[in-house]
Amino acid sequence: MTTTLKSNWYVLYTAPRAEKQVNDRLKAKGIEAWLPLHRSPRVWSDRIKIVEVPLFNSYLFVKCKEFELRDLLNIYGVIRTVYYNGKPAIIKEKEIEAIKEFLEQAANYPLCIGEEVEILTGSMKHVSGKVKKIKKNYLVLYLEQLGATVSVKLDDVARVNRIK
Repeated sequence: MTTTLKSNWYVLYTAPRAEKQVNDRLKAKGIEAWLPLHRSPRVWSDRIKIVEVPLFNSYLFVKCKEFELRDLLNIYGVIRTVYYNGKPAIIKEKEIEAIKEFLEQAANYPLCIGEEVEILTGSMKHVSGKVKKIKKNYLVLYLEQLGATVSVKLDDVARVNRIK
């Protein structure tokens, strides 16, 4: 049996909600690791905050040689290596780049006039409205349920994702 001497991207499965800590531990050991993150609103009883969360829950990518994967299982929080057809699953570089490009485009995707957003803070918290105007730091929204137009800071709204 031969082991791959070339470094490839592999996938590690982590304990639930341990991706960031495992990523930090891998990097501290000098292992090239990548945890794709995206910004998402999180709701608590007293506030809403935009936080960075993993794109793939409990998964992160490492670039190493195949024989090094076994040692990575000793890192606290790593549960297993993801396998495909009886071998550690290799992720192609172009696939990693495609995920990075997707995240970059999603982060830079601007709101559009007519798009529906939800207000995240203040007295209008959880009220949704349609974007009427877009300024540098704020939006003008039309709130259909109230029949009113309001001005809201850009950071205080989140795009409403409608599943069709």
